[in-house]
Formats: sequence, C-alpha cells, structure tokens
Amino acid sequence: MLTSRRKPSAFQFRGDPLATQKELSDFLASVERRAFKQCVFSVQDDESALDIVQDSMMKLAEKYSARPPAELPLLFQRILQNGIRDHFRRQKVRSTWTTALSALGLGGEDDDADPLETLEVEELANIPASPAERMEQSQVMAAIEEAVKALPDRQREAFMLRYWEELDVSETAKVMGCSEGSVKTHCSRATHALAKALKEKGITL
Repeated sequence: MLTSRRKPSAFQFRGDPLATQKELSDFLASVERRAFKQCVFSVQDDESALDIVQDSMMKLAEKYSARPPAELPLLFQRILQNGIRDHFRRQKVRSTWTTALSALGLGGEDDDADPLETLEVEELANIPASPAERMEQSQVMAAIEEAVKALPDRQREAFMLRYWEELDVSETAKVMGCSEGSVKTHCSRATHALAKALKEKGITL
C-alpha cells in the first residue's frame, strides 16, 4: 500500500454504512495502487497523483460510506476523475496567471483594460513537462500567491474571481457589487502590481 502522508484519523469511518467498515477499507486497499498508476499516467507527477488518490479515498469514505459495496467502484472512479480534472483546471489557471503577468510589462498601471480579455491562452499549453520545470513553476506560483495576499482587498477579490474562479467581467461585477469598468480597473492594477512585485524579486516570466 502507498505510504500516506496524512494522519490516520483521516480514514476513520463514521455512521452506520450499508458497506461495513472492513468492506470499505478492503476496497480502498485493493484499488489504491491501481488508482495511483492511473493518476500518474494522467498527470505525469508522482506527488500530485498521490494527493489526488488520497483525496479521492477520503471523499469516498466521508461521503459515500453508507452505500452498497457494489456501488463503490463506480463512485470511486467518478471521484478520481473529478480530482484529475480539478488538477488540470488548476494547472490551466496557473498557466493563465503566469502568461498574463509575462505579457503585461510594467507601464500603464491606470489602464482600464482587463488583461484577461485580450489574452489567448491555449489550454494546458504552458504546463511544464520536466520535474525541473515543474519545480520552477511551483516557486514562481508561490511568489505570485504571496504577492496576491499583499494586494488591496478589492484588487485581490477581482483578480481571484477573474483568474481563479474564471468568472467573466459581468459575473465578477455582480459578485463584487460594482460596475464592469471597476472590475477591469481592479484587475489591471492587480496584475501590474503583481508583475512589479515579481520583477523586484528578480523573477521574469
């Protein structure tokens, strides 16, 4: 069985399930290694694959333990595939972040244009292939996330809604209770501030 980095209590079972604790535990033990291999083939990264499998196992145990044993394989596969899709969605979003910041330059901080409206990012195009490239992107993302925390509240809110939640300008304006023009201004100023913060740290995208 794969070595888990989570606390043993994460896999405790609650309630009065139709599948017994032993049946659920045996199922997870039998499927874990195959699921790990399946994820590695999909995401091409051992650590990410392990996280997806462990998260999927916990979700099955927490949400679907009170189901007949015969339903567990299909339920687990659905959870696992959703985990893989979420992984690639996060990679796509992170790729969009780094592409957006690299395309900005540092001038025109008062420009009202929303950078995301003019960007054309191919899905998964910038996901690094090698471990070294993935490590480099991980370090860049850590720097971006640190800089995001330092943004003014409204800029951070607009940036996260547009770049992370992938809402369009109209949807973001409704959530924030402001005009679409204000959303564009907040996003423009946020992305320029982030680009400047990265440059000061010696990071070029």
